[in-house]
Order: sequence, then C-alpha cells, then structure tokens
Amino acid sequence: MFSKVLIANRGEIALRIIRSCRALGVSTVAIYSEPDFRSQHVRLADEAVLVGEARPADSYLRMDTIIEAALETGCQAIHPGYGFLSENAEFAEKVLAAGLVFIGPPPEVISSMGDKIAAKKLAVEAEVPTVPGHSEPVADFDQARDAAQLVGYPVLLKPAAGGGGKGMRVVENEQDLSSSLQLCQQETRKSFGDDRIFVERYLTKPRHIEIQLIADQHGNIVHLGERECSIQRRYQKIVEESPSCALTPALRDKMGSLACELARRAGYVNAGTVEFILDEDSSFYFLEMNTRLQVEHPVTELVNSVDLVELQLRVADGEPLPFSQQDIALKGWAIEVRVCAEDARRGFVPSIGLITRYAEPRGPHIRVDSGVDAGSTVSVYYDPMLAKVITWGQNREEARKLMIQALNGYHIEGISTNVDFANQVLSHPVFISGNITTAFIPTYLPAQDEGLPPSPETLDAMAIATTLVYHLRENLMRNALLPLKSRVGVSGADETVFSYVAKCDDDVFKVQIERDGGEHQWLIEVNGVAYKVVTPPPEFYRRRLKLTINEESSYFRLKYNGNFIEAAHCGVCRNFEIYNPREWEVARFMPQPSRKKIENLLVCPMPGMVVEVKIKAGERVYRGQELIILESMKMESAVSAPADAIVESLHVNPGDAVETGTTLIQFEKA
Repeated sequence: MFSKVLIANRGEIALRIIRSCRALGVSTVAIYSEPDFRSQHVRLADEAVLVGEARPADSYLRMDTIIEAALETGCQAIHPGYGFLSENAEFAEKVLAAGLVFIGPPPEVISSMGDKIAAKKLAVEAEVPTVPGHSEPVADFDQARDAAQLVGYPVLLKPAAGGGGKGMRVVENEQDLSSSLQLCQQETRKSFGDDRIFVERYLTKPRHIEIQLIADQHGNIVHLGERECSIQRRYQKIVEESPSCALTPALRDKMGSLACELARRAGYVNAGTVEFILDEDSSFYFLEMNTRLQVEHPVTELVNSVDLVELQLRVADGEPLPFSQQDIALKGWAIEVRVCAEDARRGFVPSIGLITRYAEPRGPHIRVDSGVDAGSTVSVYYDPMLAKVITWGQNREEARKLMIQALNGYHIEGISTNVDFANQVLSHPVFISGNITTAFIPTYLPAQDEGLPPSPETLDAMAIATTLVYHLRENLMRNALLPLKSRVGVSGADETVFSYVAKCDDDVFKVQIERDGGEHQWLIEVNGVAYKVVTPPPEFYRRRLKLTINEESSYFRLKYNGNFIEAAHCGVCRNFEIYNPREWEVARFMPQPSRKKIENLLVCPMPGMVVEVKIKAGERVYRGQELIILESMKMESAVSAPADAIVESLHVNPGDAVETGTTLIQFEKA
C-alpha cells in the first residue's frame, strides 16, 4: 500500500479520504488555496501545501503545481476526489507521466467515458438503451437549432465534459435556445475548461437511477446496487437513497449487468457510476458515466458495509477485489441529504459568510461527512455543499424518520442552509410514498413556496417547545427575585398552573403549563388539547432541544430574542412570540409594522461576481429580459428585469464582487 497520498481536493471529500487513508496507515498531503488556510482538511492532513489564490483556476485546477506538490512531499499517488480535476484526462496523464499513481480510471477511459458523447456511442455499441438525441456536439446557435428541431422540444442542453448538473439547461422552445446555449457554454467552460454542448430529448418525469461499480486491474467488475437520486434542484441532487423503491430484483440485475458490460468494454478500472433515467413503464436509458467517486457514495457504503475509498486505494495499488458479484447483498436502507449553503425560499440562491455556531447531529446509524465547523468561512468561489447527513435503517421508513430527527438537530448559524427544505422533502406525502421523479421539487416544492401547510400537531409541538423554554427561563428569573419580594413586589404564591399566549403569524395558541409528577414531567395544554411532555436536564436553555411528547421523541432547533423564539421542526420554520395573558391583551391591539417597498431599483439576489452586463443606460428593457449574469459557487445565473422599464443608470461592471441586496440597476420612475 502507498505510504503517502496527495488529495487534490478540499472540503468534506478531502476529509473523507483522509479518514480512509488513516485507517490503512497511509499519510496524507492536503492542498489548499489562500482562503482555505484554516480549513479542516488542512488541519487534519499530515501535511498541507499552498497551491494558489481563491479562484479554482488559480489553485485547485493548477495541474502542474499540484503534481509538483505531490513529488516534493514524497507522495506515491494522487486521489482527485470529485469535482475539480477528478474527470480530467489530461491531469491523469500528467500524474502518470510524473511517475505517480492516479487513483481513478486510466486517462483514456476518462476521456472516452467522461465525454458524454463518446460514452453514448459506446453505450450504443454495448446495446445499452440511450436517450434520443443528437450524437455530435453543437458549436453555435445554428447547429443547436437544427439539432433541437430533429430531437423535438423540450430539449436538454448538456456539457460534453464534467457532471454535477453544471452547465445544464432545459429549453422549452426556440426563443430560449440562444441565451440558454450561451449560459451553458460559459458555465461549462469555467467549470471544466470545455464548452462543447450536446442536445438530447428532455424526459419530463423520469427517475434518476445510478449503478455503483468497482473494477480492479485483473478484469473483475462488480456492481454494488443502485442509488435513487431523483430529488434534484437545478439538476443537482439533494436527497439520495439506496436501494430504490422503483427497482425489482430482476430490474436491478438487468441494469447492473448492462452497467458492468459497458464498463468492461471501456476497459474501466476503479470506482465509477453508470447513470440511467427510468421511465414510468420501467424502461430505462443510459444517461452518462461518472469516472470518479460520487458525492452520494455513503448510501452505497452503508447498505453494502464497504468503504469505497479504501477499495479505490487497494485497486489503485494493484489488489484484486475482495468479493465477487455473488457476494453482494444489500442490507437495510440508507438516505443521504446534502447540506448546502443556500436559501431554498429564494430560489436556492447561494449564501456566504462566517459560520458562527455549528453542531452536528449524533446517534446510532447517523453519519455526518462535513467539511466545516464553527469559524469556517463560506465563499463564492467553491461549491455550496457544506456537508452530508446519512442515516441507515432496517427499512426506508426507519431511515427516513431518523433523517428527520437528525436534520431537526443539525444546528448551523451565520449562513442560510437547505436543512429545513430537505426536511420538507422528507416529510412530504409523495416522498413518503416513494413515488418520486426528477420533477418532484418543481411540482411539489417550487421556489418561494413553503410546501404543504404544517399539520396542527406540528404547530402544537412547536408551540409547546417555544412556550416551555420561555416559561423555564422566566421561572429562573422569578426564583431569583423571590428573596427580594418585599422590595420589588414579586408575588411569592406557589403557582401550579402557568398560562401563556404564543402567536405565530396569524395563529394564536393558548398554552397552559403545569408539573405532572416528576421534576421533568409536564402536562401542557395547547388550545385545550392536552399533551404529556418530558424534558431533559438542563431544561432551561437549549438551541437543540429534545422533548418527549406523548411518548414520541421530537427534536427542535431554537433561536432566542427575548420573547421571540424561532423554532425549526420537521422542515417547518416559524417565529413565535410568547406573552403572558396580560401582555397579550396589550400586544394584540398594537399596530402592525409596515415595510416600505423600494421602487425602481434592481438589487442583487445573491452574493457573487458580475460576469456580464447585457444592457446600457438609456435602453428599454422588458419583463423577464436577462440584464446581468452573476457567477456564484461555480454556477452562473441571470438576473432578469422585473418589469418593462427604461434603464436610468448602472451601478456595477463586469468583475465587480457584489453582495445580496447590492443595487445593480436603477430604472426611470414610471
């Protein structure tokens, strides 16, 4: 086995590789950019080498600098992780030419299978069903238009290189084709250094199923079952699970066998994934092959009881696989949620800043692969994924409920995350049924929509948590003042029942709290409905609170601001105001605060970098017209005109760094 390995990546995947290397007794060398100098992967690796400035092109994509770092630190191999250079055939060639081992497939296989067009041709030769589409990349609008007319709208524009959903656009009609093609080419050029785009038919409601492969250098190829990756936003996965509700054993064997045959024809070695889309009639089509480790590999690890990174290292070192296909038997169910720095209620726009508080969920069958902690800075330069939460259960429902509890207890402050949004997904009846497709989020949880209204039981539980914490904190103050009652007028009567009013939006909850026997046992009524509640010690102050309500464990994340307490529970996030009955009689008649809307300004919806300004002062623009292109977290997004107007002045130029709320354009007043 190698004695030292350089990890050509950052964040949670670098930490994941470090763990497996340590278990094998392999030393690790991390690389880092200037803003990453305090990152966890730098601290936990045995050595670390600075490779450049913040932008990936100036650091994590500098092939020669990375290889030089590996040679100077005495490494025998380089593990690329995923993203960055993991599917770059040129990098793999340079690694081998330097006398190092590339922990991944051979360069020629990366070139053929990492290129979606070449991979599709090979799939056709292997008699694997493929999605109808144009077989050659398009270079300009005319070629794209001709290809789209042949394929038929809607079409999907996809980069020939790379993955992770970057550079993909669905185009409904020819009017949107030109701008979509331009954005695809810009995005994929920056992410992968390759702007080739191809066109294929867009299937509106398929499932996304992928088969995990591992192949050694001795001709052995084994698949480790499937992953269901249909819950996606912006064509990037949020929730993954293994196995899939949609696959029968026979269909699993068929898809797995075809995936292995495709890999065998390609001469594949190491870990890889063959992705399919599955239609409602159980017909499936080859989508692409990812010639690297996948983000969602932990769910496969949990249901197979394997370490895929360890297998990668052993295969790269020349060892044969320790098992055959007959040895593979999936056990239980695993679910993974990607925790990303983004605001789901504002169209998943990125969120940047300093993580001020951080606490991970813990417990049996809960795994967290994280790349951040308290004090970590989230910047615009890198992927928004911060961590992954993975849960395992004997069945899907057990894994799902455990994931909900885990996310309820995942506490991150300082930036916005998708934790509560992911819990909305997991709590949705359609997800619970397992009848999911890639259209789940736009259909059931579209941007700026909070999904199904919470159940009365959920709101009652949140009212219990917030009011009980408020009561306990008030009780501490009351007890502290009792010795001074003669001077400050505090009543010394031993009250047994305490009444409060909790207000949440337009909902009002009348809450009564009293002890119910033991020190941590309570009887709490919410609008006349009685609940038996058990609190853990210390019970007066918690940001992550666990209550037992009617003998069922419930987890809450809480933020405090006087009598305002924000609670998050099962994907529902609400702000409660707590009053005693006398205060409530006064507060209910107070005028509501008004917010003055700023007119004729277009403000920035996210932090990022201005890539292009597409209009000039004095121009007339129309509602929906793309005005400014922003780049943030390796994705490009267009900021469109909110209404028909005339541009009075521009406040930004290409290359400017902007924050959320920065004024981009001022329009003439109507």
